[in-house]
Amino acid sequence: MAGDDPQSTARKVIELPAGGGRRYEMGKLTALFKADEAETGAAYCVSEWILEPGQPGVGAHSHGANDEVFVVLEGHPELLVGKDWTSFETGAFIRIPAGVTHDFRNMTKRRARLLNVFIPGGFESDMPKIVEWFAKNP
Repeated sequence: MAGDDPQSTARKVIELPAGGGRRYEMGKLTALFKADEAETGAAYCVSEWILEPGQPGVGAHSHGANDEVFVVLEGHPELLVGKDWTSFETGAFIRIPAGVTHDFRNMTKRRARLLNVFIPGGFESDMPKIVEWFAKNP
């Protein structure tokens, strides 16, 4: 079929086991990158964020050219969207358009997990400096 080139990086099937992906540890926060630039032609990035109990957040921020989608996989994390923090249940869907200030945290006594889609991709290239920042600011 035309356009179904199995050698095209962005067209290869990705299969990962539960907990699979490129792991970035940041104290009570872990990121597992499932697909990013290399696998998607920079069209999008998919990652899972694991927030241990008491994770205060990564810091309010925005992305000038990237939308973000979050799906709560486990727990009851809170997301800051604009100026308001809201607690979300497992299964909740949140879309944050480019330019909107946001953050996420887990102030409960249970682990929380978020699936994140970053559109367009290319976010993973920032992870080494983000990990370094967390190491210097525990």
